[in-house]
Amino acid sequence: MGLSVAEIANALGTEAFGETTLIVDRPAEPASAGMGDLALAMSPAYADALKHSKAQAAIVWDGADWQSMGLQAAITVPRARLAMSALTQSFDPAPAPTGIHPTAIIPDSAKIGADPSIGPFVVLAENVVVGARCRIDAHVSVGLGSTLGDDCWLNAGSRVGRNCHFGSRVILQPNAVVGADGFSYVTRDLSNEERAYQTMGRVPLTPPEDGTRHRIHSLGGVIFGDDVELGANSCVDAGTIRPTQVGRGTKIDNNVMVGHNCIIGEDCILCGQSAMAGSGVLGDRVVMGGRAATKDHITVGNDVVMAAASGLYVNVKDGAFVMGLPALDMPAYRAREKGLRRLPQMLKDIAALQKRVPKDDAND
Repeated sequence: MGLSVAEIANALGTEAFGETTLIVDRPAEPASAGMGDLALAMSPAYADALKHSKAQAAIVWDGADWQSMGLQAAITVPRARLAMSALTQSFDPAPAPTGIHPTAIIPDSAKIGADPSIGPFVVLAENVVVGARCRIDAHVSVGLGSTLGDDCWLNAGSRVGRNCHFGSRVILQPNAVVGADGFSYVTRDLSNEERAYQTMGRVPLTPPEDGTRHRIHSLGGVIFGDDVELGANSCVDAGTIRPTQVGRGTKIDNNVMVGHNCIIGEDCILCGQSAMAGSGVLGDRVVMGGRAATKDHITVGNDVVMAAASGLYVNVKDGAFVMGLPALDMPAYRAREKGLRRLPQMLKDIAALQKRVPKDDAND
């Protein structure tokens, strides 16, 4: 069912003009928008496409002359991406509860809240607690003693291990895994990697007397705060003794790895293919760009931004913007890169100077 222009403007917290009772069925880009669509033209760059569009209504930038573009109604927004948040939510309402599918396996010890939607072939372990209005799609499994707060959504194929505890409105995208055992092994004597760090490569490594890897089990589980989202094919490993923790409002992209014992603060963003080695700590509002990575046992302060493909090996203070491999503060990184770009010319200059200097007489 469509929405009126007035309803959309109200959802966006902004103002509508013209025939605000006009009903639109879906948002669309100006070039492909039809008569029943809401064209999204939140930048003057879309003005020409909007003029040639069939759309009767559009979301436009502040100050746009929407009538000259042939529109019957318009909504203005001061911040385009913020408008997209409310707009997409308005056109993607939560489906009505579907109940519990007959193929779902739910033990008597599990507790299910009001208005559930539990899909085909879902498997809940003993003593699982599911809050009200949770949506658990097909082929999801939830491990022993784990709990879900209200309004959680576990997409198809996602996995939750034992002793994992979610706040409200947690979302797992398809095939996300929470609470798998950490990648944690120990050898009887010092391993090659331990000896390499000790000697910093000054001593050649030799075969250890016993290189057998003994598995360290993960007993700590995982804790997610409210409004955490975990992308498709991403993994958050269980803690060894204490739980791995992800703070309220943190969003984790697809193909991200969070190692065991990590602690992630509130409102962080971890972009695709980023990775945290075990026992790392992120403060609040930290951004890890795509393919950024942190070494184990380091602490990153609040409000830190790591640029894409950064490699962080040391602790970082609050408010830093780091980049590179190894990562440096942005001013230091820029200085390093400028120096590297100058090296070829410097080498040419040095070679030219060497030619001008007379060689020592071999008989002197």
